[in-house]
Amino acid sequence: MAKRVAVIGAGCSGLVCIKCCLDEGLEPVCFESSDNIGGLWRFKETQEKERTSIYRSLIVNTSKEMMCFSDFPMPDHFPNYMHNSLVVQYFTLYTEHFDLLRYIHFQTTVRSVRQRPDFSASGQWDIVTTGRDGREKKHVFDGVLVCTGQYTQPITPAFPGVDSFQGMIAHSYDYKDPDLYRGKRLVIVGIGNSGGDIAVELSRVCEKTFLSTRTGAWITGRMLNRGLPMDMMLVRRNLDLIFSLLPRAVINWIGARMLNQKHDHKLYGLQPKYGVFDQRPIINDDLPGRILVGELVMKPNLQKFQGSTLMFNDGTAEENIDAVIFCTGFNSTFPFLPSSLNSGPDGELTLYRRIFPPSLERPTLGIMGLFQTKGAIMPAVELQARWATRVIKGLNRLPSAVKMHKVIEKERRANLKCYPCPKQAALQVPYIPYLDTIAKEVGVCPNIFWLLLTDPALGLRVLFGPCTPYQFRLSGPGHWRGARQAILTQWDRVAKPMKTRPIPETKSISLLYWLGLAGGAAVICIIMVKQKKIPHFLDTLIFHRQPLY
Repeated sequence: MAKRVAVIGAGCSGLVCIKCCLDEGLEPVCFESSDNIGGLWRFKETQEKERTSIYRSLIVNTSKEMMCFSDFPMPDHFPNYMHNSLVVQYFTLYTEHFDLLRYIHFQTTVRSVRQRPDFSASGQWDIVTTGRDGREKKHVFDGVLVCTGQYTQPITPAFPGVDSFQGMIAHSYDYKDPDLYRGKRLVIVGIGNSGGDIAVELSRVCEKTFLSTRTGAWITGRMLNRGLPMDMMLVRRNLDLIFSLLPRAVINWIGARMLNQKHDHKLYGLQPKYGVFDQRPIINDDLPGRILVGELVMKPNLQKFQGSTLMFNDGTAEENIDAVIFCTGFNSTFPFLPSSLNSGPDGELTLYRRIFPPSLERPTLGIMGLFQTKGAIMPAVELQARWATRVIKGLNRLPSAVKMHKVIEKERRANLKCYPCPKQAALQVPYIPYLDTIAKEVGVCPNIFWLLLTDPALGLRVLFGPCTPYQFRLSGPGHWRGARQAILTQWDRVAKPMKTRPIPETKSISLLYWLGLAGGAAVICIIMVKQKKIPHFLDTLIFHRQPLY
């Protein structure tokens, strides 16, 4: 009889967990508190309590080839960077293709997840849910995969004098569109990706928009050389190897030189204290331009409120402020889980490889997507799901609790060098090394040396091309026969949505042609000089035997 696995949430993590359960012969039962799939990416006009939220204009920061699931490429006509509605369309296509909908129970909320009395022997869980009628139901499961995300509990810092402020105060969690803020004087606190997006959008409709940041940030756009997707150009195995060999100071210097070529971060009031590669950069195509035209003004950290006047750490003040939006992050909370799992220094979840609580006697519970990285989230979550389902089924074993804690502590200490906040440090994972670490556990990490020997065209693309998710379907469990072709055609799918207008071909003569022509002419001239068939002044020009005059 197949083991039953509870999947909590039907966003991107939940959907791929259902599919991975089916791949391993497990029986998934997904509980989704809303009335549809999509989780974070499904925009809603009104905010629902304890649910993730996005704003109407949100566009992804990772390109479609880098963020898709490994055995289901994005449609070739989808733009490279998608609006949130297209992400939901992709999830719908994925759900239909793999027939996942029938495993999802909508408008069903998980109230508690508890170990059964015989957990040490069975590894089973008691789960209590409430449906749309409000009635409680009890279930028994052999495994649990938590896919509720990390953006449900907004953090709003307390500043002195905030009670004296009579204007609007909100969090990015509540922000939907610019309508409420039109014509107002506004301060945005925090310069993460959401803070940057909201600041740019509101700077187009507000009387004045100020962006307050405690640390500053490195800003990069979605495009790199020739307008190609930035992540496809930079997230590559060969570059990752080079960066790992060079001193951190050197690669930070190179990164700063590159980013400052487009706009001087110090001049624009953006430059942080940390290096380019120490923390995640902010992806924003328009923020520097809004500063350049004066519609967005950078400010240091907010110090206090004095009525409608806001004071900043450098002693400056901005008067007649109508609204403040805090873009100050989120806490990750899982109130339905046993409190005993919250064993971190600040009462947070401690997780081996950002998935498994090492305190459990039986590894039958996994937390999906509770990490931060400099690459696309979805491929990493998919690999987490592939590993977790194999662990729950008993195909893979975890090391001892002692060894897991040593790994956790080693990773945390390494991250503290760049992220002084312990909570933030615990969440960070290096992108390609993290993918490969989990892929090795599953048995799907690409053998590049073997590929170069047996299939050089593919091996070269895997080593020197973008690290797209298809690489983890080339061999091993879950092998997909279309993976090779998906890698060979990935740039075709990048070009497809932009080929919307026929471009007349122009005759162009290549550099090699001109070099060949010049070289041939030089050879002919030298021969003619030697045979004394050209004037003496040409002889002088070529061989510099004597001055012309």
